[in-house]
Amino acid sequence: MISSRILVIKLGALGDFIQAMGPFRAIREFHREARITLLTTVPFEALARRCGYFDEVWVDERPRAYQIPLLLALRRRLRGAEFARIYDLQTSSRSGFYFHMFWPGSAPEWSGIAGGCSHPHDNPARNSMHTLSRQAEQLVCAGIAKTPAPDLSWMTADISRFELEGDFVLLVPGGAVHRPAKCWGADSYGALARHLAKTGLIPVLLGGLDDGEVITAIEKSCPRARDLCGKTELEDIAVLARAAQGAVGNDTGPMHVIAACGCPSLVLFSGDSDPTLCAPRGANVSILRRDPLTRLSREKVIAALQLRGP
Repeated sequence: MISSRILVIKLGALGDFIQAMGPFRAIREFHREARITLLTTVPFEALARRCGYFDEVWVDERPRAYQIPLLLALRRRLRGAEFARIYDLQTSSRSGFYFHMFWPGSAPEWSGIAGGCSHPHDNPARNSMHTLSRQAEQLVCAGIAKTPAPDLSWMTADISRFELEGDFVLLVPGGAVHRPAKCWGADSYGALARHLAKTGLIPVLLGGLDDGEVITAIEKSCPRARDLCGKTELEDIAVLARAAQGAVGNDTGPMHVIAACGCPSLVLFSGDSDPTLCAPRGANVSILRRDPLTRLSREKVIAALQLRGP
């Protein structure tokens, strides 16, 4: 088992970062005596510091090819740290390029797909594997036999400020602005919210500031819905998920947090993403897929919704 210094590379996005929590833990437990550094991007810096798997966190400024001074600075930092092993969990062209920053000279042991690395994940079917299975197999190739499921039990928060009285269901109707096809639509979520309200459940609307328009439309359609748009941190979402009766949402980052916390989750997919590769995983996750997603009937979603037992 290698000690000394270890680097893990994971740059994003949110769903991928949450699904990497299992590999993070596996690496931490395998290298108990090592000093482990994570190289990530700004949106995940604070989360990485809080999760407890890393001794330090570096922020990758993602320099472009023409930003020579920044590239050289990153190269000096990588080479100067004298890492014994690097786990590239991003396995992108960018992170693969970082492997070649060690030339000339010898690179540290490297787990990933960079040509010439010491511990390649060379399964030709790797791109057809779900993220969790692919990363677990990559770690097996590096000598780590078992990778646990993501554990978000360390995410805690006081949600009393939301004053949620009664049973509630989480709705996550937004998503990336540049991927509108991945969204079911405000009218459909509004109808779902009204159905939940009629059964005595409180629809709780989650999203970021970019989701304000769709969430406002749902709230107008169902006045009983609670709008928490832009009011929650990821830790709040985790605690809400543990208390919720269930959740419905598009293929977007917060659903990975909700599912990993054990909340009965129904995730809606369009043809823009493949659930066999990237679906949220958890103790109770269901998937509905329709392309285009706007043709998915409200009745089908209501029928597929699973809630916690009494």
